[in-house]
Amino acid sequence: MASNDWFEKDFYKTLGVSKDVSEADLKKTYRKLARKYHPDSNPGDSAAEAKFKEISEAYTVLSDKTQREEYDQIRAMGSGARFQAPGGGSSAGGGFEDVFSMFNRGGRGQQQADFDDIFSMFNRGGGGFGGQAGFRPGPQKGADVTARTTLDFATAVKGDTITLQGEDGKPFKVKIPAGVQDGQKIRLRGRGRPSSSGGENGDIVVSVSVRKHPVFTRDGLNLRVTVPVTFTEAALGATIEVPTLGGDPVKLKVAAGTPSGRVLRVKGRGVESAKGTGDLLAEVQIVVPSHLDAAAKEALEKFAEAEPKENPRADLLAKAR
Repeated sequence: MASNDWFEKDFYKTLGVSKDVSEADLKKTYRKLARKYHPDSNPGDSAAEAKFKEISEAYTVLSDKTQREEYDQIRAMGSGARFQAPGGGSSAGGGFEDVFSMFNRGGRGQQQADFDDIFSMFNRGGGGFGGQAGFRPGPQKGADVTARTTLDFATAVKGDTITLQGEDGKPFKVKIPAGVQDGQKIRLRGRGRPSSSGGENGDIVVSVSVRKHPVFTRDGLNLRVTVPVTFTEAALGATIEVPTLGGDPVKLKVAAGTPSGRVLRVKGRGVESAKGTGDLLAEVQIVVPSHLDAAAKEALEKFAEAEPKENPRADLLAKAR
């Protein structure tokens, strides 16, 4: 069912597409804009959040064939449509002429078809235009119901089906898609409040919060983990074990001379979702021992005498001048 503000909103302009845009190009454009303005990519940016809501609303309508056709019809009427109650100082027919001026008036049969097209968007029950009843809108959608849930990190990444309690006290199931993110909303269509005018039911909108993981963090579809290594492992090279989310550890080769902060990639061990599969990004962090026994200290002092006499901060100092 069309919203009352469709007259004022140009969804094609919001998405920056033409009115004859194909479904594939529409989806491609929406995904590009969604990535750009998503709240996760613009934390604290209220303007970006508002833009994200605008493009989401526009895509919801234009990606649905039925809603898009209805929207196009309503927008076509919007430039000149004015309904006028009888006795308003000018002829009652004047308002109708604005509405019907966009249609072909050539033949009687064509006129009848055009009238049917217009009225198909409105409720014809009781009164119609004029008379005591005046213009009556069609059945309105029932109200949406909001709910909240907090998920474990692994559940959000892997996906699951959970049970929540509705406002009426009855439980209902929610399918959590793999890769859902903190702050994301899941819409259960037709599961909200019933319409009081015979329209479709409202929706249940579930807001998702995700608990932090003690080891892993999200980076889009990738998972990140910080992996401590010893100085000798980084300097001489080593094969180490790296944890994976909900699976067995994997072995990674640390090349000789690896600096702290270098990121090693494990293909395909990130988030698996409908949008694709990410990687596991392991960031190497060299750990300096807090205590050395006499033998270790002596060996390190000998190494200091033998290591190359280069100042690792020389470039930094030069650039700071």
